[in-house]
Amino acid sequence: MSMRYVSTRGGVEPVGFSDAVMMGLARDGGLLLPETIPDVAGRLGAWSTLSYQELAVEVMRLFVDIPDEDLEPLVRTSYATFRAPEITPVVGVGDIHILELFHGPTLAFKDVALQFLGNLFEYILEGRDQDLNILAATSGDTGSAAIYGVRGRERIRIFVMHPKGRVSPLQERQMTSVTDANVHNLALEGTFDDCQSIMKNLFGDLNFKDRYALGSVNSINWARVLAQVVYYFYGAFRVMDATGADRVRFAVPTGNFGDIFAGYVAARMGLPIGQLVLATNENNILARCFCEGDYSLGEVHATLSPSMDIQVASNFERYLYYRLGESGPTVRTLMSAFAATGSVRLPVSEGAAVDDLIVAGMGDTEATLATIRDLHEKHGYLLDPHSAVGVSVGRRFLNDDEPMICLATAHPAKFPAAIKQATGEDIARHEVLDALADLPTQSEVLPAESDAVRDFVATRIDNSGE
Repeated sequence: MSMRYVSTRGGVEPVGFSDAVMMGLARDGGLLLPETIPDVAGRLGAWSTLSYQELAVEVMRLFVDIPDEDLEPLVRTSYATFRAPEITPVVGVGDIHILELFHGPTLAFKDVALQFLGNLFEYILEGRDQDLNILAATSGDTGSAAIYGVRGRERIRIFVMHPKGRVSPLQERQMTSVTDANVHNLALEGTFDDCQSIMKNLFGDLNFKDRYALGSVNSINWARVLAQVVYYFYGAFRVMDATGADRVRFAVPTGNFGDIFAGYVAARMGLPIGQLVLATNENNILARCFCEGDYSLGEVHATLSPSMDIQVASNFERYLYYRLGESGPTVRTLMSAFAATGSVRLPVSEGAAVDDLIVAGMGDTEATLATIRDLHEKHGYLLDPHSAVGVSVGRRFLNDDEPMICLATAHPAKFPAAIKQATGEDIARHEVLDALADLPTQSEVLPAESDAVRDFVATRIDNSGE
């Protein structure tokens, strides 16, 4: 029997994978998760020698309701756009291993999931003879990766909200230079948290969601997390094979908790992960949570790693579901309290760690620049500022018996100003980004208000002639 999916808040009847993908945010306001997490400890040996594409099929087939004869070409097509034969290669740099996740079309780790999700949406829509209108919020890389995943597709429109002036110029140009008729870029006069709040509000309006067939590519969509689980297995296998280690550690720069949650799922599946090191910038709500048990809102700070300038981490609710004994009513109560007060505390026994698997720390601007400079000077390796946050914090948790794998989430050429500030040289370039310089752009500036976005989306769809 195919895997079924339940809401973190317990108010939705279990649904199949394809329905979960199309639903995005659960109809009760929660997030969807598989009813069970399969234990694959007995398969690790057989999986360890597979190619990335073969491994992706093996991992995904445990969670999807798609026949293998359809899933295999979906996976092959999704990763045919990547520039590295290994898809997510591992590079040894000094005392750490870098898992490079930026070899897709938009040079960011989001491509790993969103190239797959674009093809998955098209597959499901063709089978159901339906159309889809995607509403997305981005703090930088999700927007361009989602746009490149669905641009030009006949059955899909996409509306991407980004905080005006709070993404890097190159990230903005990657989005706004795509002028396909099915792509709409919205520059909102607010923060990413505003964008994310508006998205959740509109998905929570079930009449609007149903009338306009809204779908999500943000990491609230389980398919995003599932695709990211694969590279934890792939990276661990490569490093364990190279070092002879039995366990590994991962350092993950994160703002929305989606990327590290994929690692958490991999660990629950039986991948031998000694620690997941959660790394934040000055927007350190998650670091505080895993160091002190305190999940409380602070002011959003603009940093060199803008994709992590987030306070409300949408995927954190999935972690809470497991932390609170898989009790939907308990999660619902806690999230209501957080919505009302902006603060909750995790239950932690006196003297105990907040979590035995997840440790955390903050890499501020000074640490970010120092890390970029250090790896460049000593090893000739360039990190983007987000990846540098992860390396900075990850190095605090090195262990001789458990090699540290640091996730590199974006190509450094996406953040040339930060690289120049760190190294004193203008050396972060990539031909894909250089080619954007003279392209025309298009976007709409809107106030950070749900009604403004609602009206824009409705008007564009209603006037499309369909």
